[in-house]
Order: sequence, then C-alpha cells, then structure tokens
Amino acid sequence: MGRGRVQLKRIENKINRQVTFSKRRAGLLKKAQEISVLCDAEVSLIVFSHKGKLFEYTSESCMEKVLERYERYSYAERQLIAPDSHINAQPNWSMEYSRLKAKIELLERNQRHYLGEDLEPMSLKDLQNLEQQLETALKHIRSRKNQLMYESLNHLQRKENEIQEENSMLTKQIKERENILRTQQTQCEQLNRNHDVPPPQPQPFQHPHPYMISHQTSPFLNLGGMYQGEDQTAMRRNNLDLTLEPIYNYLGCYAA
Repeated sequence: MGRGRVQLKRIENKINRQVTFSKRRAGLLKKAQEISVLCDAEVSLIVFSHKGKLFEYTSESCMEKVLERYERYSYAERQLIAPDSHINAQPNWSMEYSRLKAKIELLERNQRHYLGEDLEPMSLKDLQNLEQQLETALKHIRSRKNQLMYESLNHLQRKENEIQEENSMLTKQIKERENILRTQQTQCEQLNRNHDVPPPQPQPFQHPHPYMISHQTSPFLNLGGMYQGEDQTAMRRNNLDLTLEPIYNYLGCYAA
C-alpha cells in the first residue's frame, strides 16, 4: 500500500516542525547539488529558518556574484517588458529598502566568514567554497605583492646603474682634470728651466804690466766711436793713435 499524500499545512508541534525543516532542507540542498552536477546548471538556493537562520547553496564560487547577475537580468527584463510604465511608475521604496538591507546582511555575513567567524551554520560544501575563495584571494595577494617587489627591485637596479654611470663620469672628469693640471705643470717647469740663466762667474783680477797699459784702463779711451760716414780704415787709425799716445808720453818722460 502506497504512502498517502501529506497535507500541506503548518506543523503545530515545534519539535516536529524543526525535524521536518532539517530533513527537507537537507533534501533540498541535495537536489540542488544534483541538478548542478548532472545538468551542468548554475544553481543557487537561499533558505531562512523561522528563527531567521540562513542556509544557502550555490554552484558558483560566490553567492554575491549570483545575486548581482540575477539583479541585472531582472532589471533588463523589466526594461524590455514595460519601459514606459517603469519610467512613469513611482519607485517602491519599501522593496528597495528590503533589497539593500538583504544585500548588506549578505556582505556582513561574507565578511565574517572571511575572518573565520560564524562558521558553524556552514555545510561542508560551503566551507570548501569559502576555502577556495580564500585560496584564490591569497594567490592574487601574493601575485600583487611579488609584482610590487619586482618593480621595486627593478627601480633600485636602475637607480644603482644611474649612480654607477654618474660615478664613472665624475671619475673620468677628475682624471681628465688631473691630466690637464699635470700637463700645465710640466709646461711651466719647462718654461722655468728655459728662462733660468746661470749667473756670470767672477773673473780673477790681473794686475797690468807697467809697460803694457791697455786702452780699457786709460782715461783717454772714451773718445773712440764710429760716426756716420766714417769708414773702417779711418776708425782703426784713430783708435791706434789714441792707443799709442799714452805710451809716447810715458817714454818721453824717461828721455827727458
């Protein structure tokens, strides 16, 4: 005999209601997972208990992405169905408030999960999805960190190369300046050696012979010279007469 149809109405017994909720919730999550795997469908399930406790399942990595996709799809569909009525209609602030409130609660719950809090209501599948999300986020963080470290290292290497090039240029300029100064110093030393003439050596004094009196010691030798128009023969004769005159005077004194 087959099982009869259960009448759909609220279970008054609190314990029975809680047991039924747990069984049906587990079966519903199992069916959602089966549809996702067997049919390759994107399935998301959200269930709130009578106490406000949240239970969810999603075949995607994040429920938030599914909700955003659903919101975009619903908005586009509403625009296509009744664009004029949507423009002229007054906004339903109550529905907008409920939507934003649910979104905020979802974001806060995801934030607690990312911090490792409020993990007791999560199933094994939810924990695996959360772990996968954290691993993906950690990979992105490490990739970004490595990229920044690589860029910083390249910047430091470029800075080092610039400093080395600047040092090489300064060293080259210093060497060129030293070579110029050394060349100038060598030229100055050569000029000084060329201009340094040794002083004349003093000649020993020789007493003149009493019978040989030169014209340099005679007081009468300041008369010689060559005038314009006077030939060489006349000049030599005048010099000879001036030179012999003192000797004649000297001999004349002895003859007297």
